[in-house]
Amino acid sequence: MVTMTQTGSTNRKLSILFLFFIGILIATLFLSVIFTFKSSDSIISLSRSQSIDKYNCNANNPPRFDLESVSTFYDDHSFGYTFDKPVKNWDKKRLRWLKLHPSFCRSNKQIFLVTGSQSKPCKNPKGDHYLLRFYKNKVDYCRIHGYDIFYNNVLLEPKMSHCWAKLPAVRAAMVAHPEAEWIWWIDEDAVFTDIDYKVPLERYKDRNFIVHGWPREVYEEKNWLGLNAGSFLIRNCQWSLDFLEKWADMGPQSKNREKWSKLLSETFNHEADDQTALAYLLLKDKEENESNKTYIEMEYYLEGYWAVIADTLKNITNRYNKIEKENKMLKRRHAELVTERYAELWEPYLKDAGSWRRPFVTHFAGCQPCSGHHNPSFSMLTCWKAMEKVLNYADNQVLRNYGFKHPDLSDSSLVSSLPF
Repeated sequence: MVTMTQTGSTNRKLSILFLFFIGILIATLFLSVIFTFKSSDSIISLSRSQSIDKYNCNANNPPRFDLESVSTFYDDHSFGYTFDKPVKNWDKKRLRWLKLHPSFCRSNKQIFLVTGSQSKPCKNPKGDHYLLRFYKNKVDYCRIHGYDIFYNNVLLEPKMSHCWAKLPAVRAAMVAHPEAEWIWWIDEDAVFTDIDYKVPLERYKDRNFIVHGWPREVYEEKNWLGLNAGSFLIRNCQWSLDFLEKWADMGPQSKNREKWSKLLSETFNHEADDQTALAYLLLKDKEENESNKTYIEMEYYLEGYWAVIADTLKNITNRYNKIEKENKMLKRRHAELVTERYAELWEPYLKDAGSWRRPFVTHFAGCQPCSGHHNPSFSMLTCWKAMEKVLNYADNQVLRNYGFKHPDLSDSSLVSSLPF
C-alpha cells in the first residue's frame, strides 16, 4: 500500500527533475541567442565593411558602372599613347577619370614602376639569366610594397632605340595608368638593395621630376655624369608630358636632332644621348624657372654605382646584425605582408646611419649584361661577381620572410634555414 509520504517524495523528485530539464532548456536558448547576436553582428560588420569599401579609396575592387554610359578621354580618337599625338588638358582628363574610379586613389597606387629590356635574346650567354634575376628583384620589391609593374620588351617608337627606348614606355604608361601619381622608370640592370626602403614622396610635393645625382656637377660644372638617367620618378601630370616631349625632341627620331646634337655637345662636351639631354633640361629648368619642378636627389641612392657599393655590403651587414642582437624585436619573424610595419621599427636606428645604411638602388651601369659590350675600364668577370653578390644580398632580405638565406653571397644556388 502506497503511503502519503511516499507519494510526496515521488512528486518532489519529479518536480526537481522537471526544473532541471527546464534549466537546461533555458540555458540552451540563452546561449543560442548570444551566438545568434554575435554571428549576426559579425555578418553585419562584414557587410558594412564591404559596402563601405565598395566606394572607399581602400577598396580592392573598383565600383561597377555601365561602361556604355560613361565617356572618358580614351574615347577621343585624337588621343594617343605616342609622342606624335600630344595630350592636352591631361590634368583635367585624369581628374575626371579618377572621379569615375574612386577606388583607384589608394595611397599604394601612387607609384607605378616601369622597366624593360630588348625583345630578342641576349647575345651574352649569361645575359638572359641575369635579366630574369634583375626582374625578379623588382617584382619582389613591388609585391612587398603593393606597387604595380610594367615590363616592356618592345620598341614602342622604332627609331628611339637603346637608351632612348625608355621615353616612349614612360609616356605610354602615364596615359595607360591615370590612377598612378608617379611613374618610376628603372633600368633593367638596376637592383633594389634595400627592400625595406620607400621613396620619401612627401619630400617632392612641389616637384615633378626626381633623379639621382649631384647638383653642383650638373648646374655649375656642366658635367653630364652629374646625374644618371637609369632611375627617375616623374609625376603623372601635364607638365611631365610636356617635359617628356622636350626630352624626346632631342632623340634620334627628331627632325631637330642635328640642332640638339650640336648644342648638347657644346654645353656638356659629350654626345647627345638621353642622359646628356636630361642634364640640359634640368640645367635650363634651374636657370629659367624660380620654382623649378625638377630635383636632383643626393641624400639616398635612388641610383647608386655598383663599383662603389658592392664591396661595402659585408660591413653594412655586420652593422645591421649588431643592431639586431641588441634589439630582439627587429629580429622577430613575421609575415611578408607586414614587412613595411617592421621596417618602420628600424628607422630610429638608421636615421643617422649615413654610409652604412643599405644602398637603396644599385645600378650596374657600364656592365651591359645582355650585349656583353661592357665598359673597357673593368672586366666582364668583375661585373658577374658583383652582380651575384648584390643580387643575393637583396634576395636575402626577401628569403628571410620565407625562413631562408644565402649563406654565401657568391653562390646563388645555395640556401640554408635561418638560425632563428
